[in-house]
Amino acid sequence: MNLLIPPGRSVCLQVNCRRYLPSFYISIIIFSISPIASPQQLNYREIFGDNWKRAEDFLSQNGEWMEPAMNKYNLSYKEAVAVIFPELIRYSALRDKIEITLLKALYINKGKDYANFSIGQFQMKPFFAEKIRESAAELSSRKLRRMLGDSTGYNDIRTYRASIVSDLEDIRMQTNYLVLFLIICKERFRTDLMDETSRVRFLSTAYNTGFYKTETEIRAMIDRKFFSTSLVSKEHYCYSDISVYWYNYSGK
Repeated sequence: MNLLIPPGRSVCLQVNCRRYLPSFYISIIIFSISPIASPQQLNYREIFGDNWKRAEDFLSQNGEWMEPAMNKYNLSYKEAVAVIFPELIRYSALRDKIEITLLKALYINKGKDYANFSIGQFQMKPFFAEKIRESAAELSSRKLRRMLGDSTGYNDIRTYRASIVSDLEDIRMQTNYLVLFLIICKERFRTDLMDETSRVRFLSTAYNTGFYKTETEIRAMIDRKFFSTSLVSKEHYCYSDISVYWYNYSGK
């Protein structure tokens, strides 16, 4: 039945409102307090399988000396491992697939614009190491400034680059670079004021994308999916997600 409502009259509408509004508001309230389903968290241990296991084996074999190296500078070993754990996975997956002899020669003779490749278990790149050396020279502590030796005593740029490659092929020297990375980020970005999860996310992203970028640039990359363990892969994952996953479920 159609009802004609004269201009200025709203009796029927008011009656309908009284009748239906309560249930309408109840629906809104129920919807607002109901939990919203979140995306299912990926099981990275399962995804990376044997490579995850080999990364854990590396920590079992080297944690005995790595942890004191972090504790010496009041750094969290668990956070430090979370930062580099995706790289340990990647190293395990790619170590037999990449021939880096030519890349080393290109970097030493031509520099980062010709070859800026990942080296060693922590998959550090020469340009990353260069930036660590530059930033370490500005630290207030003389002890920290000297951790990587004297960066000025080289005859030419090729000798300097060769020393960086040599450093990155030594896991204990890579650990020194990692220590300095964490300290530099603490001073530059006040990571000590962040909560644990936020700090792991930020540090792992800064490690993966470049700590020498601005805080805004680093934060913009936190959720991006660029990480892969294959030379040619359609599957990419979020680096910081993997770090947080290890920190929450595998860290001691």
